[in-house]
Amino acid sequence: MQRLGDRVRLEFEQTFMFYLPRICEHCLNPSCVASCPSGAMYKRSEDGIVLVDQDRCRGWRMCVTGCPYKKVYFNHKTGKAEKCTMCYPRIEVGMPTVCSETCVGRLRYLGVVLYDAERVGEAAAVADERDLYGAQLGVFLDPEDPEVRAAALRDGVPDRWVESARRSPVHALAVRHRVALPLHPEYRTMPMVWYIPPLSPVVDALASTGHDGEDAGNLFGAIDTLRIPVEYLAELFTAGDPAPVEASLRTLAAMRSHMRRINLGQEPDPSIAESAGTDPERIEELYRLLALAKYEDRYVIPTAYGVDDADRGVIDEIGCSLDYEGGPGMGGMGASHGRALGPPLGEASGRPDPAGVETFHALRMRQTSDAPADRDDLRGRVNLLNWDGNGRPEGLFPGEHGPGEHGPGERRADREEDR
Repeated sequence: MQRLGDRVRLEFEQTFMFYLPRICEHCLNPSCVASCPSGAMYKRSEDGIVLVDQDRCRGWRMCVTGCPYKKVYFNHKTGKAEKCTMCYPRIEVGMPTVCSETCVGRLRYLGVVLYDAERVGEAAAVADERDLYGAQLGVFLDPEDPEVRAAALRDGVPDRWVESARRSPVHALAVRHRVALPLHPEYRTMPMVWYIPPLSPVVDALASTGHDGEDAGNLFGAIDTLRIPVEYLAELFTAGDPAPVEASLRTLAAMRSHMRRINLGQEPDPSIAESAGTDPERIEELYRLLALAKYEDRYVIPTAYGVDDADRGVIDEIGCSLDYEGGPGMGGMGASHGRALGPPLGEASGRPDPAGVETFHALRMRQTSDAPADRDDLRGRVNLLNWDGNGRPEGLFPGEHGPGEHGPGERRADREEDR
């Protein structure tokens, strides 16, 4: 009989891990807004972004406990509640959020989703939790529908918003292809940040058994038999209903198998797409969106009312709204480097304090110089920990020196002349 410790060890070795970056969901039915007694927390009618009015906030912190996603924070220095602002100054001028634009894997998409505001309460109140995912899909409107376009025109919605909704990658992933799913719909807040479940554990599990992890038949069979991952993902994204998760994974598996045949020069097999409930044209459309989409295809953001392209330069260097001294962001640049529009990051927002890491160049200069390395010795060098990816800072590449700066050898010669 197998010992309990051995069974636990074997089960642990079969587990998998994936990253799930979470931000404020900017819900259609936000519980933080409902729990704020001062009315400081509000949802903007023009774009649906949830914000905190710092003048009205009294620091009662009911919004902190009211958010089921735990994405409202209390600033003990100011006595105010703070949260992700969806980088609304950037959104208003048609630019993506900082976290989306700086995502190395190009995994974040931003777009407009039209919805019927009068049906939000009804959708959030469905009796069965497993029906919440479908209920929220029913709230979304089809921008291709002539009646929706006519209603938008009647209500004064600009054409650029309707056109952006038609090209929206978020609408395509969530509604057209049904591969993106909401996070914890059982909270009944109607979240608007959706996720594509990972297929990698299924592929890895197949490859470890010696089978072809890219074959459609193997992939579909593995999705049906890998009970724990699918059920776990269903608890995350569909209130325990595995059917939408399996459908999403089957579509992703079909895309993987279909595109492999094309890339290998083999004859496309329409049955692969049909087995996932789609067609080859949609499969290739999904592949272009997930693997080949350019910047303008991943971020389809219309400008706000009365905003034109001339305002983009003013907002260009604004960083994450949560990145300030003592804040929950990851930068920790300090409020002293902020601008009037917020606490930005990066080389253009003031010279940052040196990070607590000695770079290769600093170490070399300290070991080869007769004098201790000071701040001036690091001119022309860039600490990548403090760089936000915007622009081309001086010293980023070897051999570049700013005005009046010299290479390490020249600096040593200058010191010899001074002595």
